Amino acid sequence: MIKTIIVKYQFEALHHWADCPLEEVSFLRYKHRHLFYVKAEKEVFHNDRDIEIIMLKREMQSYSNSKYDYGTWSCEQIAEDLLLKYNLKCCSVLEDNENGAKIYI
Repeated sequence: MIKTIIVKYQFEALHHWADCPLEEVSFLRYKHRHLFYVKAEKEVFHNDRDIEIIMLKREMQSYSNSKYDYGTWSCEQIAEDLLLKYNLKCCSVLEDNENGAKIYI
């Protein structure tokens, strides 16, 4: 049996894709705002929570707010960074709750 806790939150950030090669979406080269929606799953090993869900959410939210604003981070990069930092099983990051990436082990 595999057990995971689920954390969902959002954060606001500006980012850009400086080297966007596609003229159809050349606006991505310039800073633009998104609400990034994160859904993360972390494995736990018993029914009394190895880690408190609310505390994990707060920590991940604080980290996201301080790290990703004004950068060139893609959804894939954010998801991978969170997956590795918090030893997650799965992490998805969506821009404006529409398009994004999912990474899992």
